[in-house]
Amino acid sequence: MAKVVVAMSGGVDSAVAAALLVQQGHQVTGVMLHLWSEAGREDENKCCTPESAGEARREAEKMGFPFYVVEASEPFRRAVVQYFLDEYARGATPNPCIVCNPTIKWGLLLDKLKNFNADYIATGHYARLRPLLDGKIALLRALDELKDQSYMLHRLTQAQLAQTFFPLGELHKPQVREIARSLDLSVAAREESQDLCFVADRDYRDFLVKYIPTAVHPGDIVNEAGKVLGKHQGLAFYTIGQRKGIRIAAPQPYYVLDKDIPNNVLIVGTQDRLGCTELDAVSVNWIGGSPPESPCRALVKIRYKADFVEGMVTPLGIDSAHVRFEQPMRDISPGQAVVFYDGESVLGGGFIKI
Repeated sequence: MAKVVVAMSGGVDSAVAAALLVQQGHQVTGVMLHLWSEAGREDENKCCTPESAGEARREAEKMGFPFYVVEASEPFRRAVVQYFLDEYARGATPNPCIVCNPTIKWGLLLDKLKNFNADYIATGHYARLRPLLDGKIALLRALDELKDQSYMLHRLTQAQLAQTFFPLGELHKPQVREIARSLDLSVAAREESQDLCFVADRDYRDFLVKYIPTAVHPGDIVNEAGKVLGKHQGLAFYTIGQRKGIRIAAPQPYYVLDKDIPNNVLIVGTQDRLGCTELDAVSVNWIGGSPPESPCRALVKIRYKADFVEGMVTPLGIDSAHVRFEQPMRDISPGQAVVFYDGESVLGGGFIKI
């Protein structure tokens, strides 16, 4: 049996993941990464609070394995928080969790395995792994389509996947909660948080105003002909396809079509003007380690909660790709991840280019 470090959050998914590994006979160590938070607001974070650490420690004691908190504040601030701020400053709409997974949760934890005399890490993510005949590891969608997190994991490398367990990949969320209840885990009914973990208990806009005030200056809202229709509150507060918050009286609602960053101008139009049939992806990570040899038809996701749509993916060198869709896609947002699938298997993904 394996020696496994389980990344624990104080929530039900990671607790059940640890419990399943214990039941399978693995030697488990629980670890919580202590991430960066604003000074004086540590208790308001969405993760790694003293309360969450205490909850995880109690569950670990109940299941009979050790638990530790590993300091990761500064690496997290540099790699994730600064990325979040930099992307908004240049007009993109980032998803910082996608960067956190390979650089912090896997990158840092894998570096720490020797400290815990372990060989693998495990998390409560909903995804599956499958060994292939050529020795590589395939990353698959979870059985629970509503909870599938393979999109969030598409930047993991073969080396990282080879040292990973996803104990919940074959389960549905109600089953996970039932297992937690059967084990009398106090987190069985704990609610999930979908918010940014480091923004504390407030709107991300307030966070941007505090840390990148130069990126949230008001400016003109114009239509495609360049006519000024009103004023925006700061380009960082808007994303492509957005309707709410534009605040312009008109017979038809206006939607965000584009952002002119150099001139601090928000370009809007009616719903029929939304949509694009192609995009370019940069910093592409191919799960198999190399791009397909030729263009391929794939299922494509342009956001975590977006539906799958068919697209033609054309690799452009090692880490770029072009994607063409048969129908216009209305919410293609620079900075978001676009992920390619071959059925249930993740081919790879990258960031939508500005």
